[in-house]
Amino acid sequence: MSKKIILSGLIQQDFEKIAQDLKASKFRARQIHNWIYLKSVKSIDEMTDLSKDFREKLSEIAQVSDVTVKTKQVSEDGTIKYLIGYPDGNCVETVLMRFDNRTNLTACVSSQVGCAINCSFCATGKRGFVRNLTAAEIVEQVLTIQRDTGLKVTNVVFMGQGEPLLNLDNVLQSLTIFNEDFQIGARRITISTSGIIPGINKLAELEMQSTLALSLHAPVSEVRKQIIPVESKYPLAELKEALKNYTNKTGRRITIEYLLIKDLTDTIEMAESTAIFLKDIKCNVNLIPYNPIKDSKFKKPSTSSIMKFKYILEHSGKKVTIRLERGADIDAACGQLTGKVNS
Repeated sequence: MSKKIILSGLIQQDFEKIAQDLKASKFRARQIHNWIYLKSVKSIDEMTDLSKDFREKLSEIAQVSDVTVKTKQVSEDGTIKYLIGYPDGNCVETVLMRFDNRTNLTACVSSQVGCAINCSFCATGKRGFVRNLTAAEIVEQVLTIQRDTGLKVTNVVFMGQGEPLLNLDNVLQSLTIFNEDFQIGARRITISTSGIIPGINKLAELEMQSTLALSLHAPVSEVRKQIIPVESKYPLAELKEALKNYTNKTGRRITIEYLLIKDLTDTIEMAESTAIFLKDIKCNVNLIPYNPIKDSKFKKPSTSSIMKFKYILEHSGKKVTIRLERGADIDAACGQLTGKVNS
């Protein structure tokens, strides 16, 4: 028996081909498409505006999904973390974040199984790189959230496991599906990177209108190498030029993510150096207090050092926010995802 077609992750042309093979109209293809992306059904039987006969024929050759939810954890703050299993046995984590008094529902998706960057503050990097996710596997993460909660995801951030710009083709393909099929606006989608210059240059060429977020974390090369080893390959001076080229080409403001680690990156000297580094880059800054992970020597910064750092950057003319910690009690906060069944 031939393997069934997985409907999640397909685009409209794929649905039209399936409808054509079943001797049905393009209208049927549009109905299937809407059931998958706008209504997030779990099974073909739920597609109730299709005739029973057609659903039976469709079920013979296709199924909605082939992923499983291995575990689901709910934080005290409403954050939900899913461990999603793929048919090859690999797993990744994806997170649904809700914020008080906001209608936004943000999905934090993974782009790779594991990660090759090996940032010293991140649990994912300690696992190492396993493989890239396909566009369909990335899309499945948001569909899993929507199927489970019955809610519509409004924002997507590529800030889960993996380095998105080392899986750029699949990330861009999934971004197109989020934009066109889920009807999530391009500016509600953020791609985060540790500083992969060729990928940043590619996004500049494409004049990407989604948000680019850079994990800066230190404005001094020697310190940055301690926490982000890729600094050795793509040093700050070259990275800065790539960022300026990106803002010039796209007209978009970059989000600079900065991790505050006690006595390492949260000092007044680091704040002043960061202000100088960012002076001529069109950007906003998001400060991220460090979230502890197992066997790490790093510590959380004090509230005082966070506020001093924020003040110095604001005084330099930058818009600065402090990231709200979400899901730390279930290891779903920034840098805490592992994607392992026994994590």
